[in-house]
Amino acid sequence: MIEVYIDGASAGNPGPSGAGIFIKGNGTAEKYSIPLGIMSNHEAEYHAFIKALEICLEKGYSHSLVSFRTDSDLVNKGVEKEFVKNKLYAPLLDNALQLSKHFDLFFMKWIPSIENKTADELARIAIRKNTLEEE
Repeated sequence: MIEVYIDGASAGNPGPSGAGIFIKGNGTAEKYSIPLGIMSNHEAEYHAFIKALEICLEKGYSHSLVSFRTDSDLVNKGVEKEFVKNKLYAPLLDNALQLSKHFDLFFMKWIPSIENKTADELARIAIRKNTLEEE
């Protein structure tokens, strides 16, 4: 099983944002810290999920059991219900749902923030990278 921990963060709402992705499984651990530019925290959460899906597909994990874990209630419920009220997030959710269909065994699970510390720290590192690139 592949476990994928995701988090998006922004310094300001909107503000410089980043995605943190921590993938573990098959005896390996991978960390990604991806600057996202200026966006809201909720947008960053969705972009983190999309980036994680893309990375997992590139790595050939589509035939493995892949469990995505997020502390974002918005993303988790959006995926669960395949619907989001705020139309701003609808294209992001649609993109994520299309990508998720490429996995044989795809799961999304909400976890408390305390269990998502690595992804959170990676997202914050990405914000700092974002800020450094602007200077």
